[in-house]
Amino acid sequence: MARLAGRGLDLPDRARARRYLRHIGYYRLSPYTIPFQQCGSDHQLRPGTSFDDILDLYVFDRALRLLVVDALERIEVAVRAALTDHMATTYDDAHWYLAAAHFRDSGRHAGLLKIVRDTCNERLRGAPDAGEDFLVHRSALEHYLTTYASPELPPSWLMAEMLTIGQLTSAYRNLNLRADRTAIAKSVGLTAPVLESWLTTYVRVRNICAHHGRLWNVGLGVYPAIPSSPSISWLEGDDALPERSKRQLYPVLVSLQSILDSVSPRSGWAKRLQRLLSTRPAMNLRGMGIPSAWADDPFWRRHLD
Repeated sequence: MARLAGRGLDLPDRARARRYLRHIGYYRLSPYTIPFQQCGSDHQLRPGTSFDDILDLYVFDRALRLLVVDALERIEVAVRAALTDHMATTYDDAHWYLAAAHFRDSGRHAGLLKIVRDTCNERLRGAPDAGEDFLVHRSALEHYLTTYASPELPPSWLMAEMLTIGQLTSAYRNLNLRADRTAIAKSVGLTAPVLESWLTTYVRVRNICAHHGRLWNVGLGVYPAIPSSPSISWLEGDDALPERSKRQLYPVLVSLQSILDSVSPRSGWAKRLQRLLSTRPAMNLRGMGIPSAWADDPFWRRHLD
């Protein structure tokens, strides 16, 4: 409290500010003071900056994370389904992932099998799912492991559910045939290189969201490839994505809506994004690389009208 006050933060209700600091934490809240700092100063804040200004930006970032996670969930589920459906039906084998021939790197394939085997062993060691009122049933994985002796490991649609988004991305990238990667990507409206790039970015974004980290105005370190194929839903205006924005959050938001165009075309996600951003000052949009007239691009407009 004294540190923030010494930097010029207006604290009209110290008891309230203390409560938020206690339950959010100074470390987590302090980065949201950065856009309010005076240029060239030692963390000194612009005159008139209040605690509510900082808290408002924190609350906005939380709402942004929840919105992004909502889209990521749909996309992650869709990619899992596309992977297992394509491979199982194409090769007429529910346990296709056991065959090393489907993968480029044998070491990474062995790692995938270890993840699945360890998860199965852990599940067998755990207490069985049960409920006194019989409303809690055994999981599909537990049912398979306790019912079938062979094959030892479960079918691919259960296997895919065990994987984190990072492990799912690794499994997709390791598929041996480009034709398989292309077919899976096509089912979510993308080409194989673009899906691979976007999934890599989503791993980073998902980890930030899972740990409740700052998503607004953060350097991701890895950004989605800008598609060149006209078959991929993308921004249409010549200046819709400024060069500086390509290494900010905006292309991630565009990529999420691009996949939703294929897997959930009637989704109201774009409208919820607009509602969230429409009340924000220009500073918030600049921190994500979002142009002021972003919603006027035909890519967004068809979801907002």
